[in-house]
Amino acid sequence: MPDTSVPPDGPAPDSPENPPRSSGAHTRPPEVDRVAASRRAVAARRERAALKRDVTMRVISPQELLRRALAGPETPAGAMRVTEFLTAIPAIGEGKRDRILAQLGISPVKRLGGLGARQRSVLTAFLDERLPEPRPRGGRSRLVVLAGPTAVGKGTVAAHIRAHHPEIMLSVSATTRAPRPGEVDGEHYFFVDDAEFDRMIAANELLEHATVHNRFRYGTPRGPIRTALAQGRAVLLEIDLQGARQVLAADPAATLVFLLPPSWDELVQRLVGRGTEGDEERARRLRTAKVELAAQGEFDYRVVNDDVARAAEEVAALTR
Repeated sequence: MPDTSVPPDGPAPDSPENPPRSSGAHTRPPEVDRVAASRRAVAARRERAALKRDVTMRVISPQELLRRALAGPETPAGAMRVTEFLTAIPAIGEGKRDRILAQLGISPVKRLGGLGARQRSVLTAFLDERLPEPRPRGGRSRLVVLAGPTAVGKGTVAAHIRAHHPEIMLSVSATTRAPRPGEVDGEHYFFVDDAEFDRMIAANELLEHATVHNRFRYGTPRGPIRTALAQGRAVLLEIDLQGARQVLAADPAATLVFLLPPSWDELVQRLVGRGTEGDEERARRLRTAKVELAAQGEFDYRVVNDDVARAAEEVAALTR
């Protein structure tokens, strides 16, 4: 009778209990998986780079990026190293970054999404002290000022409010620039020449006025606003940063709202895609946009224009 027992040294090499070992080539992930993983890694790096640009250009605050990272540790924001995060903040270079990390007791190899409770607390406190986020002021009036960087879509948001909220009066500005295609005098702007603009200034008929992009002048007529507020209506002013500051000086109770793009890259794309300016003008507007974004801390509220209807409803709610 044949011997079917297991040999003392263990099962035979080719037995079911001990199948042949797979070669190293068979244990490697399939080529398609490695390609997909590489693409995901590249996409994540690009998203982290875009987030850093957003912080550098002040499209989002460092606190907002930290909140996103803590809410999603596996996201590109959460995977960002704390060293990358700090150097994205304006005026923080590598030397200052290392001193800050040493002071806060945070290892430079930590990722934002992996910070412990103590590290989150000290980093948040540092950011709030260095770059405080806007806080709404009390005693605000129903005069709402909507401002923001060039090409952010202020006019589009204001037009949506005009169409869906007839109870809100939209102020019509005077300007010395020529009408763009589709713009109607008296509806979008009062288009005037320099002589008429000078007359309105001399007669104190403008609540605010400014020269924008070193070329054209814009101003807000006082009369219609005064009448609407006296009637108990809310008034929305869609103006530039210089004008917003003048309105605040004239009426400290005005509510200031800053409209933000979803990202810096999106703002650049909107400006290029609009196609209404040449290369020199686009470059000038981008430089201006950087300065304007840096001023958002002067405003009571910030609204992101990632969806026109949603952003318009958020602004309209602030008039109540």
